Amino acid sequence: MAGLAHLNGVTDTLPSIPRIPNIQTTRKSPRIVGFLSKKAENFPEHQQLLTTRRVALGIASITLLGHSSNGVSLAEDNRFFITGPLPEPSVENKIANEKTGTRSFLRKRLYMANIGVKGSAYRLRRCAFDLLAMEDLIGKDTLNYVKKYLRFKSTFMYYDFDKVISAAPADEKQPLLNLANRLFDSFEKLEDAAKIKSLPRTESCYRDTKGILEEVMQRMA
Repeated sequence: MAGLAHLNGVTDTLPSIPRIPNIQTTRKSPRIVGFLSKKAENFPEHQQLLTTRRVALGIASITLLGHSSNGVSLAEDNRFFITGPLPEPSVENKIANEKTGTRSFLRKRLYMANIGVKGSAYRLRRCAFDLLAMEDLIGKDTLNYVKKYLRFKSTFMYYDFDKVISAAPADEKQPLLNLANRLFDSFEKLEDAAKIKSLPRTESCYRDTKGILEEVMQRMA
C-alpha cells in the first residue's frame, strides 16, 4: 500500500503536458508507384496473393460440397445433369427431305428434353408464334440473324412435330404429316434465301412460310 501511495504521489507531482494551440496535422497524399515490368515473377507479393486466393477458393468449394467426391455423385444421381455426350435425337416419321435424308436447318448438339406430347404441342405453338414475330427482324443487314434464329426454332419444331404425329390417332397422322412436310420444305427455302443474303427472296419465302405457321398455331391450340 505504501508503494502504491508513493506511486500516486509521483504521478501527482508530474507536470501536465502543455497543449500547443493552432497546430494542425496534415495528412500526406498517397504516392502512386508504377512498375515497368509486367511479369508476375518480379513481384513476390503478387504471387503470394494469387496462391492465397486459389487456396481460399478451394476451401470454399469443399465447404459447399461437403466433399469433392460427394459433389460428383450428386451430379450423377439427381438426373438433372448429363455426364456423357449429348444424345442425338431421331425421328420416327417421314418428315425428312426425301432427297437429302435430313433437313438443312437442323442444328446439331442441341439437347431435346422429353417434355411429353402435350409439352411438345405447346412448344410447337410457341415456336410458331416466335417465328411469326420474326417478320420485324427481316432486313438487309439482319439476314444472318434471321438464319440463326430460324434454325434454332425450327430444330425444336422438327422433333416436336415427330412426337405429336407419333402420338396422334390414326386418322390424324397423315394430315399432320402433310402439314409438317409443307412447313419444313418452306423452312429450307427460307433458310437458303437468308444464307445467300437475298432480301427479296427472303421476304417472298417468309410470306409463304407465314401462312403455314398460322396453320400450325391453329392445329396445336
